[in-house]
Amino acid sequence: MEQPKVARRLGFFEKYLTFWVLVCIGIGILLGKAFPRMGEALDKVSVAQVSIPIAVCLFFMMYPIMVKIDFAEVIKAGKTPKPVLLTLFVNWCIKPFTMVAIATFFLGFVFKRWIPGADLGTHYVPATGGILVDGVLRPELFRSYISGCILLGIAPCTAMVLVWGYLAKGNDGHTLVMVAINSLTMLFLYAPLGGWLLGVNSMPVPWLTIVLSVGIYVALPLIAGYYSRKWILKRKGMDWFQEKFIHYLTPITIIALLVTLIILFSLKGQLIIDQPMSILYIAIPLFIQTNLIFWIGYGLAKLIKLNYRDAAPSAMIGASNHFEVAIATATVLYGIASGAALATVVGVLIEVPVMLLLVKICLRTQNWFRAEEVPSVAAADGGSPEERR
Repeated sequence: MEQPKVARRLGFFEKYLTFWVLVCIGIGILLGKAFPRMGEALDKVSVAQVSIPIAVCLFFMMYPIMVKIDFAEVIKAGKTPKPVLLTLFVNWCIKPFTMVAIATFFLGFVFKRWIPGADLGTHYVPATGGILVDGVLRPELFRSYISGCILLGIAPCTAMVLVWGYLAKGNDGHTLVMVAINSLTMLFLYAPLGGWLLGVNSMPVPWLTIVLSVGIYVALPLIAGYYSRKWILKRKGMDWFQEKFIHYLTPITIIALLVTLIILFSLKGQLIIDQPMSILYIAIPLFIQTNLIFWIGYGLAKLIKLNYRDAAPSAMIGASNHFEVAIATATVLYGIASGAALATVVGVLIEVPVMLLLVKICLRTQNWFRAEEVPSVAAADGGSPEERR
């Protein structure tokens, strides 16, 4: 007898993430207008240019993601290397460079005439290519926007992609392996690649701060997640971990993200009021980049004959961005009030609607892959979301 179909749905916070982001933008703008010094005061609570309030928020954004990783599965991934190699190739050999090209074309040429002059929110200033403001050479704002796009483009998704792969009826085990591998590769590749591409964009490259940000926002949650997972499984078991701990921990990522956005927009509110089109200018190259990378990954998956359940999450991982790390890095490098930080926040704003569109495309193109490689809905679901987590 045919088993009942189980609908795959986003959680409450994930489903309305775009709405929550818009609400937090509004709250941030209102707080910025009512308490104009609040954001600046929070930004000054820092150690080695790392904002303590942002660091706390970003840790709680990252930890729930990292604690879900089963590193034993990473070793098993070597038995089926094609999906792993495809994802790594797209994320590190294609995606960063298409992002630079697309962002530079739109923000550095097409929209440049409508973007204001200097970015007054940055911590650092470049030696050339800036604008003199009160005797200080400041980077041009369009370069800061491009830098934020770069920081997004070199951050492969390790969070929401679990949701996108699940909704697309992909291979959840493969997706989790990709989460673990991307987290590990970011430890080694994010800083050098990011520093090089920011330099190409004529932006300042504080190497020590880049390495520090990766250590704080990737390595620390990764280590904490690994050891706490090990301890919880030993004391409470897998059932308690999946049904209780993860269930209550998951919303913390979104809540921490929204608090971070309120802090960011408390400083960026006036710019948005004065230049509302800036959001659109940044969103257009990010939208094009997301779709381009998806089709590159999806097309290559078909070319190398992956089955659908591996092809869908492979394409999703490349298309989506790890905006938590991008926001954190932009904030640490250039300040809460910088154009780079604003650009990374725009990435959050468009992430959900664009990725939901790509999920629908995946579901409607399953027949592009051999029919016998696409499992039945019941088999693909394998139980409720809570059971599968």
